[in-house]
Amino acid sequence: MAVNIEDIKKLRHMTGAGMMDCKNALAETGGDIDAAIEIIRKKGQAVAAKREDREAAEGCVLSAVKPGFAAIVALKCETDFVAKNESFRQLTKDILDAALAASAKSLDEVKALKIGDRTVEEKITDEIGKTGEKMELGAYEYVEAPSVAGYDHLGNKLATIIGLNMEGVDDYTGKEIAMQVAAMNPVAVDRDSVPQSIKDGEYTVAVEKTKAEQVHKAVEAAIRKAGINPNLVDSEDHIESNMAKGWLTQEEADKAREIAKTTAEAKAANLPEQMIKNIAQGRMNKFFKENCLMEQESHRDGKMTVGQYLESVKKGLAVVAFKRVNLNED
Repeated sequence: MAVNIEDIKKLRHMTGAGMMDCKNALAETGGDIDAAIEIIRKKGQAVAAKREDREAAEGCVLSAVKPGFAAIVALKCETDFVAKNESFRQLTKDILDAALAASAKSLDEVKALKIGDRTVEEKITDEIGKTGEKMELGAYEYVEAPSVAGYDHLGNKLATIIGLNMEGVDDYTGKEIAMQVAAMNPVAVDRDSVPQSIKDGEYTVAVEKTKAEQVHKAVEAAIRKAGINPNLVDSEDHIESNMAKGWLTQEEADKAREIAKTTAEAKAANLPEQMIKNIAQGRMNKFFKENCLMEQESHRDGKMTVGQYLESVKKGLAVVAFKRVNLNED
């Protein structure tokens, strides 16, 4: 039977599917709108199954807040073309609105939420049928606190949310801290909340780096004392290159190698343990200042830390939680 153009428009409005998909579905069902909708949905499921092994590296990340609760949703797709499509962005916003309204606490909970008569997961599958691309709910994060704020970076690939320990904090202050999280990517709120595994790993690196530096200094001093320029013999490649240029004799090269070997062994065996610990702890303090939000320099005023900035706004004001989602990193 001939398909009525008005029915095609109606089906397109109801499903968002392409004109030809709507026409074909109506032709297959003899003009039955409900049956045509089911065909289009099944097509989305079939496309989703076929695209399951594809990588969804693009997408849209949005944040939203309500009193005491903030959330981030990342909806992922395969191409930037689809990510910039208004219907894709609207679906991301619809999912976020549903999650915020429900104060959802997990990704699985968000997937089961209803948008109209469809679950979030079903709505994503429907969108896959329209675009032919793999899509997935890539991330969901939330923060609960007396005051909350969010920030969406230009391009919608990065969003942050933060929680503060007092009610009634002005929007400007909250957004400033959310922007700090976006710009400086802290590991934790403060040094006490840095995971122990990260602390242990950083301390191990700090100790090994300190030991290597002390050994290197001792080797440089010994080679210089022997009348050889340490810069000419700081690696095997440099030694070979400088010998070829006539800047270093074979005798000097052999002597430098021997000095480096014996000095390094002797120094490594006699490093002062307490000195190594002290220097390593200094490195850890630097790590905390660079990676703990409350200790970071404020991105607006390098003369103050974030903690000092918040204290200047209101005595005792502090960050209690933050979340950051970045499609370009994750």
